[in-house]
Amino acid sequence: MVKKKILVVDDEPDYLELIKARLEANYYEVITASNGKEALEKIKNDKPDAVFLDILMPQFDGLETLEEIRKQNKNLPVFIITAFSNEERIKLAKKLGVSDFIVKTSDLGEVIGNIASIF
Repeated sequence: MVKKKILVVDDEPDYLELIKARLEANYYEVITASNGKEALEKIKNDKPDAVFLDILMPQFDGLETLEEIRKQNKNLPVFIITAFSNEERIKLAKKLGVSDFIVKTSDLGEVIGNIASIF
């Protein structure tokens, strides 16, 4: 069985490690990035099967990163990670073709189930 590769992008190291550990425990290969620019490089070089993308990051935020991802790949599943509900940002993310939203306080088991459904 070939492991699906997921890129997790978050500027909070603790959350990044938590979600990485949970995904690896569920047999996903996980690569990480701490900002949008690094994420774009990893997408180009490592070719992940899906992306978990924090919406609020310094330098290059999640929506800017999602916009760049869509210019290069319209079909790559991208899940926006957020701790806050902002209707305007959610609308923009949907317009840019986000696959789904992950609330940082949500059950990671459910999130992993949602990921499994796309592969």
